[in-house]
Amino acid sequence: MTDPTAGSVNAELLAEPRLVVEPGAAARVSAVATPVLQGLGYRLVRIKITGEAGCTVQIMAERPDGSMQIEDCEAISRALSPVLDIADPIDRAYRLEISSPGIDRPLVRRSDFERYAGHLVKIEMAVAHQGRKRFRGTLNGVEGNAVRLHRDDTREGEDADVLLAMEDIAEARLVLTDELIAESMRRGKAQERELRRELGLAPPQPAHAKAQREHAKNSDPSKSHKPKQGTGKKPAPKNTKQHRLAAERLRRGETEPDEGD
Repeated sequence: MTDPTAGSVNAELLAEPRLVVEPGAAARVSAVATPVLQGLGYRLVRIKITGEAGCTVQIMAERPDGSMQIEDCEAISRALSPVLDIADPIDRAYRLEISSPGIDRPLVRRSDFERYAGHLVKIEMAVAHQGRKRFRGTLNGVEGNAVRLHRDDTREGEDADVLLAMEDIAEARLVLTDELIAESMRRGKAQERELRRELGLAPPQPAHAKAQREHAKNSDPSKSHKPKQGTGKKPAPKNTKQHRLAAERLRRGETEPDEGD
């Protein structure tokens, strides 16, 4: 069954503002690219302008659920290139590059800090917190308008738990770990299967499989007529010596002796 709130949730995530924005020419590119991306159903993550190959404008984007495939990059490039050509936010020739955020991605929205709670991050502050600008530790989610971080680089006498104001964060990025790679692979495989089904590149999920899942979710185990599994009780044997003697007495017409005789 389709979740009736899924569309509204995606629309909320799609319009969620970034906490970290770029200045200068990158800001001009952002002003042009953001509405185009949102119209296609994507979110802008970051814009980076480098001197690579003369000049490269890298636009990092994603779907509201954090996924991004090669096909998505190609669709964005086709739609955005002519718009940028007309708006001309860069005063020289450049190469446009569309990319996914990657595994060790930057965290630029509140929902990013919520989604990746439990993972290792590096945070650089635009405004110093307790006399320092760089922090590293385990992300423990969001509290109010601040990010909670359990530092792994504390010195003796320092408190490991800190609250960093979101508006003061200049850059935040996930640190590549085995746990992050494993989670990314699990999420990526599930998203790829779903996307292939949507594009018709993979057969749809069998109706009976979905029906079985729905039945499993909605059925009441207490009303099931099937014997419960895992109780540890075995059915009583029906072919013991006692059963055979009783059958023999019945065949000869003898009565069952009274219990206790």
